[in-house]
Amino acid sequence: MATLIRPFAGLRPVPAQAANVAAPPYDVLNTEEARARAAGKANSFLHISKPEIDLPEGTDPYAKAVYDKGFENLKRMIADGVLTRDTSPHYYVYRLKMGDHVQTGFVGAASVAAYDINRVRKHEYTRPDKEDDRVRQIEALNAQTGPVLLAYKANQDVQAIIDGVAKGAPLYEVTADDGIVHTIWRMDDAAAIDKLTKLVDAMNALYIADGHHRSAAASRVAAARRGKGKGDNAEYFLAVAFPHDQMRIFDYNRVIKDLNGLDKDAFLAKVKERFDVKPANAQVKPDKPTRFGMYIDGAWYQLDIHAKYIPASDPVASLDVSLLQDNLITPVLGISDPRRDKRIDFVGGIRGLKELEKRVNSGEMKVAFALHPTTLVQLMAVADADQVMPPKSTWFEPKLADGLVSHVLD
Repeated sequence: MATLIRPFAGLRPVPAQAANVAAPPYDVLNTEEARARAAGKANSFLHISKPEIDLPEGTDPYAKAVYDKGFENLKRMIADGVLTRDTSPHYYVYRLKMGDHVQTGFVGAASVAAYDINRVRKHEYTRPDKEDDRVRQIEALNAQTGPVLLAYKANQDVQAIIDGVAKGAPLYEVTADDGIVHTIWRMDDAAAIDKLTKLVDAMNALYIADGHHRSAAASRVAAARRGKGKGDNAEYFLAVAFPHDQMRIFDYNRVIKDLNGLDKDAFLAKVKERFDVKPANAQVKPDKPTRFGMYIDGAWYQLDIHAKYIPASDPVASLDVSLLQDNLITPVLGISDPRRDKRIDFVGGIRGLKELEKRVNSGEMKVAFALHPTTLVQLMAVADADQVMPPKSTWFEPKLADGLVSHVLD
């Protein structure tokens, strides 16, 4: 039986090139933003993760030439000595620092077999087109370059190993353009590596926080390669895991284009059927679950849902995103499919409540809702119940960088 995680021989930048290589995750930048970010930076990992930036404008980002260009760029950076591969398997300790917030976890290879039997647990649906893209990218590079962000239930013994490694000199420390500091150490001690493997394997599960498409694609690549004599690296996927009590989820807020044919007074009357509604003199950033902020016509309101509408034992229906959807957005505003309805949009809490005001004040949107963040405990409860969250339930910050450690499938 495969272990839940294992060490691997990481493909990584040489220390002198780490700052040049490190790049934002492939899926947080569009092509134009990536092209601007990589301008004048020949060794930015964006040339591998977003290789359409090196092809003519208008190139289909899913064209075969794009994946081929990514592989060409990867080979060049290896040949030029920008990237090097460790000669033996390791774990890597990864610390993220964003302002006063610090979280420290480890980079390892997580088991596809464990993913397939739900020991690496999911909480979101995936889209076939996005899965297909990641499959083609992994196959073209013969490597996984975008890490899956995992959470594990905090464990003192695991933390002791991580903290011990982090007392030493790092391989590199990179301050990204957004000010987030990424620090990587390599775990060299064989006893510590073995102990970490066993400690994590004793856990019931790991939880996908971000990277559902990358993990699903890894499973498909492993299935396609199985039994073809290519080794077993494809049976594991690149992951960075943090203890749940160090990770931070921001609110994921909602803005709506119209009031579903209602005037403001009629709208407020309907909202009051299921919520206590109080005018506020300042922005309302909910300070507890089941409380919401609402911005309309230049004014903020505090909404508190009536207790009888809060399900007691359903891990999905009791989420704040579900309470707002099921008790206001669907019945009052007539938006039953937030995945596809163009009347609703989503604003990550990292942008702040001023962004909600801006979207409404501009006339683009009519009303905005501020939510209390989903918690890691709630996320794990949903995953443990083998259920899925509503769309746009979680916004994780800080985000991992691409390029600092990759997993080769040879």
